[in-house]
Amino acid sequence: MLETELSKGETAKLIHDTIAKEIGADLSVIIKEKNQLQIAIKENPFNENYDFSRIHLVFTNDKMGEDELKKLENKDFGDERFVVSSECLYMYLPRSANTKKLNTNYLEKQLSITMTMRKLNVVKHLVGLCEK
Repeated sequence: MLETELSKGETAKLIHDTIAKEIGADLSVIIKEKNQLQIAIKENPFNENYDFSRIHLVFTNDKMGEDELKKLENKDFGDERFVVSSECLYMYLPRSANTKKLNTNYLEKQLSITMTMRKLNVVKHLVGLCEK
C-alpha cells in the first residue's frame, strides 16, 4: 500500500524512474487503488465451476478502445475465456489449452496499450495487505 500526495502519473513516473535507476529495468507501472481492486474481485464473471487458479485479471492505466474490445469479446478463443468489466479484463486460461491464444502481449497489440496481468488470488492477497 502506498500513500502519497502525488498524482497517479507522478507516482508512476517516480516508481518507474526509481526502478530504472536502482536495477536498470525499464518497466511499465500500473497503479490501482484498493477500491478498484475490490471491484475487480467482486465483478469476477467466473463462478465455482471454473478453476480459480486459472483466472487472470488484466489491468491498465490506459483508455481501451471500445471497438477493439468488442472485436475481442466476439472472438472465439476456444476453451479460453475473455470478459470485459469496469475495472479490468478477465481471462480464463485452462490448463487443457494446448497453446494459449490469450496473453498480455496479444492484448497489448490488439488494444495498443500497456497492461499487466495478475491471478485472482494475487489480487485478493493485495487487497488483504491493504486492510492490515
